[in-house]
Amino acid sequence: MVSGRAVTAAAAVAFWLATIPSIGAAAEQERWLGDELPLPLPVKTPRDITFKAAAERQYLIFNLMAGGKLAYQRGEWAAAVEKWETLLRIAGLDPQIEKAVGPFLGDARAKAGLAPRVAAKPEASEVPPTAPAPPTAPTPPEKPSETRARVTPPAARRPSLTHGSVSGMVSGGGHIGPGGAVLWLKRTDGPMPRIAAPTNQVVTQREKTFLPHVLAVPLGTTVQFRNDDRIYHNVFSIAKPNDFDAGIRATGATYTRTFTNPGPVEILCNIHSTMNGYVFVVDSPYYTKAQASGAFSIRGVPPGRYELAAWHEAATHISRKAIVVGGDGAHDVAVTVGGDKRPGPFVPDKYGHKRQPQLGY
Repeated sequence: MVSGRAVTAAAAVAFWLATIPSIGAAAEQERWLGDELPLPLPVKTPRDITFKAAAERQYLIFNLMAGGKLAYQRGEWAAAVEKWETLLRIAGLDPQIEKAVGPFLGDARAKAGLAPRVAAKPEASEVPPTAPAPPTAPTPPEKPSETRARVTPPAARRPSLTHGSVSGMVSGGGHIGPGGAVLWLKRTDGPMPRIAAPTNQVVTQREKTFLPHVLAVPLGTTVQFRNDDRIYHNVFSIAKPNDFDAGIRATGATYTRTFTNPGPVEILCNIHSTMNGYVFVVDSPYYTKAQASGAFSIRGVPPGRYELAAWHEAATHISRKAIVVGGDGAHDVAVTVGGDKRPGPFVPDKYGHKRQPQLGY
């Protein structure tokens, strides 16, 4: 029996995984519940909305963690890497989850050809990618020295073959501030890896607001627009070629759109002119969204030369700069985005026309 006390997401996933036998037959795969959101939970009160949002966050964490493990057990290394790296980008993630996933992620990267590590020694991935221990450096205390002792093959100890992170601070953004800037990397000295199959994302309408205000997704992502308000909304975009019209949707209704072209997609509501948000479609597997403070981090970047690009809703141009990523990544990278974009003369309706003054409530 499970006690009445709260169970962490990590414990819940561990319990669930323990009940799964070897995933080798199609019949076993049919047990998977699927990764579709939103959950079929009714929303009738504000408390229902809060409960559903919390449940869906835990379900997303569960899906990414457990789905990656199932892919790993089937030998689908690239799929496992994609799910686990998406998982580790979730803000406020329980550190125990990252600790549990890290060794398997390092192994899956190696087997997928993304990082030439020794597959038999996944423990090396327990060392944070932002601070690998080069073999010629002075011996740090405890954890790094333990890791070096385990990873004995020389090939596994080459820091130039590790995947690090690119981190730093964004400044600018005018009166909005740097938060919400979308940053991505394009390699300039070699080929880019294929973008892994993206997971579905959700943008909710709540209290006449799009949440999140800015959503960064890779090419091919399907975004579900869900009405969590007790009023009607009509989500749309006139940003070609990613334009769409969801039509009028009542409470709990959803509309899905798959984005196959890179660039910013401003989303509006044809009923409420004060509502706006953005879906930014990225043509790169290495991307992130800056925090409100401007801090950012892009994980799992192989060494090489890159162009770092940054988009911000308040800037008329995309900021770009050349960076070099070493074996331990690139840190303290400073990026400045503009704040010079002026608002349009009017907020358009879904036909691109000026709105009627009586529209909206």
